[in-house]
Amino acid sequence: MPENDRLNGCLNEIELGFVEREATPKQFMELGIQLHLRRLSLSNTVSILDKFGVDRARSTVHNWVHKADLQPEEGRSPDHVAVDETVIRLNDEQYWLYAAVDPETNNLLHTKLEPVRTNGFAHAFFAELREKHDVDDAVFLVDGAAPLQDACSRHGLDHRYEKHGNRNSVERVFREVKRRTTCFSNCFSNASRETAGEWLRSFAFAWNQLI
Repeated sequence: MPENDRLNGCLNEIELGFVEREATPKQFMELGIQLHLRRLSLSNTVSILDKFGVDRARSTVHNWVHKADLQPEEGRSPDHVAVDETVIRLNDEQYWLYAAVDPETNNLLHTKLEPVRTNGFAHAFFAELREKHDVDDAVFLVDGAAPLQDACSRHGLDHRYEKHGNRNSVERVFREVKRRTTCFSNCFSNASRETAGEWLRSFAFAWNQLI
């Protein structure tokens, strides 16, 4: 499946239980969430909603996504896990995005943003990954990054060096994240680390639903 088509399907399981006195009909709230997570910027999303007679601000759509609290499913048991890290910009600051992907299904298992690249942060990422998924018997595919190899060793996880092959699954995720941030001025503009982390979890939910 072409990478640009990965997020073109329909999202399911979007819960709108947070809605209380929201004036927008639920079907348009769900449409706004879907459009933003699938590809569109907030500006383009509100433009499409406006065509349906729904006049809402970009911040409103952002709040819908935030309140929906979309999370990738936990409890997976992959045979292999591809792990990598890459640089993401938040405004004018550089952060490291850690990601773990099941190369067999291309499901995004876990993401985390850290301000620096250290053994300690890599160790914490693996600890959270192990809490969410049954990965202790999986083979971890890592590149030559010392923090990732050190974290695997500290957690007693079986791992092997693989530069390409099945590790391409996590590279595809990074390319899509960077393509999205390029559409949004090549960074998470006016976003805190917490907000960017929430977006990444929502992105993981959408990615897993639509691959």
